[in-house]
Amino acid sequence: MNGKAISALREVFGERLDTSREQCVCYSYDATGKMFLPEAVAFPMSAEEVRRTILLANEHRFPVIPRGAGSGFSGGSVPVQGGVVLSMERMDRILLVDAENLIAVVEPGVVTETLKEEAKKRGLFYPPDPASLKFCTIGGNIAECSGGMCAVKYGVTRDYVLGLEAVLGTGELIRTGVITVKGVVGYDLTRLLVGSEGTLGVVTKAVLKLIPFPETAATILAFFRSNHDGSSAVTGIMGERITPCALELMDRTAIDCVRENVGLSVPEGTGCALLVEVDGSKESVSLEAERVEQVCRRYGAVEVGRAEDAQGRERLWTLRRSISPALRKVNPVKINEDIVVPRSRLPEMMAFLADLASRRRLKIVNFGHAGDGNIHVNFMISGTDEEERLRADEAVAEVFRKTVALGGTISGEHGIGISKAPFLEIEVGPLGVSVMKRLKGCFDPNGILNPGKIFAEERIAQR
Repeated sequence: MNGKAISALREVFGERLDTSREQCVCYSYDATGKMFLPEAVAFPMSAEEVRRTILLANEHRFPVIPRGAGSGFSGGSVPVQGGVVLSMERMDRILLVDAENLIAVVEPGVVTETLKEEAKKRGLFYPPDPASLKFCTIGGNIAECSGGMCAVKYGVTRDYVLGLEAVLGTGELIRTGVITVKGVVGYDLTRLLVGSEGTLGVVTKAVLKLIPFPETAATILAFFRSNHDGSSAVTGIMGERITPCALELMDRTAIDCVRENVGLSVPEGTGCALLVEVDGSKESVSLEAERVEQVCRRYGAVEVGRAEDAQGRERLWTLRRSISPALRKVNPVKINEDIVVPRSRLPEMMAFLADLASRRRLKIVNFGHAGDGNIHVNFMISGTDEEERLRADEAVAEVFRKTVALGGTISGEHGIGISKAPFLEIEVGPLGVSVMKRLKGCFDPNGILNPGKIFAEERIAQR
């Protein structure tokens, strides 16, 4: 970025443009730990400021990197080619919660948990619940199409985005979608923007669908002797025509990371655990919880327990939510992948991961949203051994190839970013990549929006 560009941005943002090294460092990385320094950080408070920024970026040819809370695991918000980070954190208003029409209208900087709590006050439910919900933002959730533990029953972020206001890479402000339940008018631009990782447009407002809050819930924790038994039970539960609101799997390494922290008693010989929650009316929850317990025992569970009050359920969910922060007990550096396979292939994938850890001499911790086939595969390495890092990188490639071979996808909720860009073609093929690039060119002809993400080696067009 040249001095003219900085001066022009200063006219837009005043003191809300920061070029100090200290501030640039703070906005140079995300949860991957990968760091690339921007040349400036700007804090917009309106769609007009976002629009003016992107117009200037086209004029002066500098990158614009939209950013939520920086909690992503794919490098989607790191400024790999410098430029200005557009931090949306100050656009954090909940503009409307409409209990009659079951919608909310929010700015992108709203923290996900804040929206969920505000909806709950009115007896409403916003289901997407990424593990980082206490600090991640709606804009980031939309950019990555975040999921979470409730996706097995309620779906992911894209299923709750009815409409968007966004600034395209041309600097044009577009409004997409509807505020109604139905709407089929032309191409679905809303769904195209959701999950586009800030490469097509910068979201400045979102219309989100809400649903009634469930009457009650029950949570079951079941221990199994092996990953095979536990992952087979997942298929068994869904085969009983039960759709839990959450169905989580934890392998033994994941359990060991948190058992002491939460005071969990683990039966001898445990190799895997399932955490299952059902919700709905009191009558249906009681019946479904009993059936879940029966299925777990049928598939070899060595112990099954149930929590029905809020305090007991929260204790069990603390176990699951504590895994990711506790992983560094295993090793200090984490390579976190989020593959998805058809549920019926979970036993095969879990067996493959166990064999991979042995063959590659790596510590791999597996847990995740087994109800929708989404497993977080965590390669835990020292970070100081180059040969170990090479083995881990090769193992990641093996996991992706196996996932696609099983009919799965290499990313369920983390996006592509920079981490998975080299592997995009193995899933979507050369033509798929070509079509995506053509779409990118329509929305952002000069390539100024989040360059280097999704497509490896992408560069800004020169004047």
